[in-house]
Amino acid sequence: MMKLKLSITNVSLIIFIFHFMGCGTTNDGNDTTIEEEIIQIDETDGSEGSETNEEEEATDVNLVWKNWYLSVPINNGEGKATSIFYQTIENAALTEEQSEYFYKNEDGSYTMFTKFTGFTTSGEAGLNSGKYCRTELREFWKGNQSTQDNWYMNTGTHILETTLNVDYVEGNGRTIIAQIHGKETEGLEGSPATVKIRWNSGTLQLDHYTKPNNGEPWTSAYDEKVDIAKVDNEVFTFKIKIENGKFYYALVCEAKNINIDYTFVYDYVGNGYAYQNYFKTGNYFGWYADYTKTAQIKLYQVVTEHL
Repeated sequence: MMKLKLSITNVSLIIFIFHFMGCGTTNDGNDTTIEEEIIQIDETDGSEGSETNEEEEATDVNLVWKNWYLSVPINNGEGKATSIFYQTIENAALTEEQSEYFYKNEDGSYTMFTKFTGFTTSGEAGLNSGKYCRTELREFWKGNQSTQDNWYMNTGTHILETTLNVDYVEGNGRTIIAQIHGKETEGLEGSPATVKIRWNSGTLQLDHYTKPNNGEPWTSAYDEKVDIAKVDNEVFTFKIKIENGKFYYALVCEAKNINIDYTFVYDYVGNGYAYQNYFKTGNYFGWYADYTKTAQIKLYQVVTEHL
């Protein structure tokens, strides 16, 4: 696994943040389209965390924070969800409002709380609008601080291992805890939510796109859903692997005596899939019917490998 040590200098980075909008076709925020916005971030601004030397950088045995950024459903001042970058998390510099949605526990886990606030990653939305809120991590591949830098399935091996438990999910009982998400790619249409792992009232479900008809984009019109196992509120580790262009999953939940080794699901490259991709994990709540229902998970460890 490649881990990068980055030192911060007095420069401004242009980071392309891609905002996701649920189309509502599957009733829990599965389909997405992308709107692109350019955000200028001064990494020496105290709001994003103070400058640190490599020797002084905070470390976390459970997560390499440079490999992720966090989205929380708080107004960023422009009617959209707020993005929080690794310096802020490593320096424990979240605001009081941000800490309602994401905070570290005494055992080293992180609580990820969310609800529908109307502040989604694609903009402000009303009730029953087809847009969803989340407290979720989006991968920065190899720690490169840009959403422009992603990985392809036709080269290398790509692994996500996320360890968590779901405390509760109100409303319809559904939240997405892990994803492979496609990114807009030259010559291809759309940005498919290619693989989603959903916690549905205690059962883990796999939802993955399959090859569309000729000329059509990869969308949920061609997805397949499979129930994997019932984990309830126990701690589990879900593993996603892309190897030789093929998708595999594995699951371990000691409390339920579940130990599913890597299982083949679908040959993406063999079926013409050519998008750039990135991993996501967290609490993507499939609810927009009111402002009161909430969902909460605890995240214990996230490991990514790109070989």
